[in-house]
Amino acid sequence: MTLQNFETKNVQIRSAFQELKRNHPERLEKRLNLSWSNWGFGMESLAETAARLQHADIRYIELHGNHYGPDLGYNVKEALDILGAHNIKVGGVCGMFSADNDMASNRAVHRQAAIDYMKRTTEFTAAVGGSYMLIVPAAVGRPQKYDDMEFDRSVETLRLVADLFIQHNIKAAIEPIRSAETTIVHSVAEAKAYIEAVNHPGIQHINADVYHMQVEESHIGEALLACGEQLVNVHMADSNRCALGEGSLDLDTVIMSLYLLGFTVMADM
Repeated sequence: MTLQNFETKNVQIRSAFQELKRNHPERLEKRLNLSWSNWGFGMESLAETAARLQHADIRYIELHGNHYGPDLGYNVKEALDILGAHNIKVGGVCGMFSADNDMASNRAVHRQAAIDYMKRTTEFTAAVGGSYMLIVPAAVGRPQKYDDMEFDRSVETLRLVADLFIQHNIKAAIEPIRSAETTIVHSVAEAKAYIEAVNHPGIQHINADVYHMQVEESHIGEALLACGEQLVNVHMADSNRCALGEGSLDLDTVIMSLYLLGFTVMADM
């Protein structure tokens, strides 16, 4: 029986991985760093989260970007004290972009809120030792577009704060989100085009999310490889958005692609 297209690509990635394993076993010695993004834990305290992650031997956390206003969000010292007590370091911060702080909005007040939010969050990310911040070009949870100028407004807005990422030595990681949840930048190719449009050295990286990639990419492994050195972080969830192993995601191909990419070296936290 002839292989399906995705199966052919799987075979190509597996063959390349096996060749890497034979010829460069040293590139497999360092394992992937596992982290946990805690924005999905709701109102659970950071102390409770940290204790549970330590019990699971997870040494990194991606903190919820909850600085929605000057008086909201994690306190730097308290967060570091809690995480330090559980031997956990901050990998990065998950930027949260809704209709209230939407870089692509047709309302200036929402674009200004996005600018203010990124100022607070880049400063916080640097203060807690994070290396990246996730950026979504348009609001998550708003799948209906305002108009045809969203891409341009988003690019213009992000460019206004792009210097901050260089100033704080933080990687701005553009995250493609499926079209059911947002209006622009749904794939790795579109993220690369968005980065090119911003055209700033402070905006050069990508965060991949395999759940969204299952809808928007023709092949997840191929898309990960296309990220190249721009890939800074990967969100993992199975096909049903549950824990890995509870759906139909081809996790082996995803992991082999990351090793082929040299991700264990590039993403050292």
